Amino acid sequence: MAKVAVFGTGSWGTTFAVILAEAGNEVTLWGRRRVLVEAIDRDHVNPDYLPGIPLPEKLRATTDPARALDGAEFVVLAVPSQHLRPNLAAWREHIPPDAVLVSLMKGIELGTTKRMSEVIREVAEVPEERVAVVSGPNLAKEIAERQPAATVVACTDESVAARLQAICHLPPWFRPYTNHDVVGVELGGAVKNVIALAVGVSAGMGMGDNVGAMLITRGLAEISRLGAALGADQHTFAGLAGMGDLVATCTSPLSRNRTFGENLGRGMTLAEVVAATKQTAEGVKSCESVLELARKHDVEMPITEVVVGVVHDGMSPAEAGMLLMSRSPKPERYGV
Repeated sequence: MAKVAVFGTGSWGTTFAVILAEAGNEVTLWGRRRVLVEAIDRDHVNPDYLPGIPLPEKLRATTDPARALDGAEFVVLAVPSQHLRPNLAAWREHIPPDAVLVSLMKGIELGTTKRMSEVIREVAEVPEERVAVVSGPNLAKEIAERQPAATVVACTDESVAARLQAICHLPPWFRPYTNHDVVGVELGGAVKNVIALAVGVSAGMGMGDNVGAMLITRGLAEISRLGAALGADQHTFAGLAGMGDLVATCTSPLSRNRTFGENLGRGMTLAEVVAATKQTAEGVKSCESVLELARKHDVEMPITEVVVGVVHDGMSPAEAGMLLMSRSPKPERYGV
């Protein structure tokens, strides 16, 4: 159907490459580490991120970005969000002039507070109609095991979103829905990682489901408030890219951000948790940029504030909980 380059051999990048390959596309996966790339290309496994899960034999892998990008109609970016800018700058000269750039990344850039689609447009110098994003309750291991899942593919150009939907629709186990609200889809994906850290901390401290439910629902209110300030469609946050992704990331043991938070809540230091974490927990760095973005737009995000305090400023989880619970309550209304 299409020729696709996927940049990033982590669990989600590899899994999305599997979806694309099994949907009939010609897919080349790019990775930095030669040993891992050779295992994917020759042995059809990703031993570091998806051990024991067979990959399609027709899925190719390379360490050469020019080779991966040669003739690509879609360029899928699945690198850690804080590493996107320098990597994309290095790859830019090889990107075909009409290719659609697709972000799988869920973060806000430190320093600039830009969403990943904004970074892509700036660095690759492409218009917004050539940039799409994918987000939803997409726990990679489950999808790689061919368990059913759905996602959202968003682009301001609905025809581009429909093209992306067509190449990654894989009945009966992967169903993409289209959306034009790139801002809302990206914010849902980025901020839910921060809320998942908070839920994980509370679980690690031994708190019950009432606390978890409170953090999830009030976290959704924070996401909605920030989205409203940035012009997102509020309906997005009630869907797969909003509540769906938030619930999965906050409750699943497969969630990196929840697991990271749990370890903090159990009393591990930040350095100890980082050392024990094999994959990127995007919320750890993005919580600072999310909070900076909120302050730029005068948006109140108390859960995000205490997550930054615990992760970066030495606040204890107990102090964070006390701060949240001692705040003056406000009327409970949708999106407030």
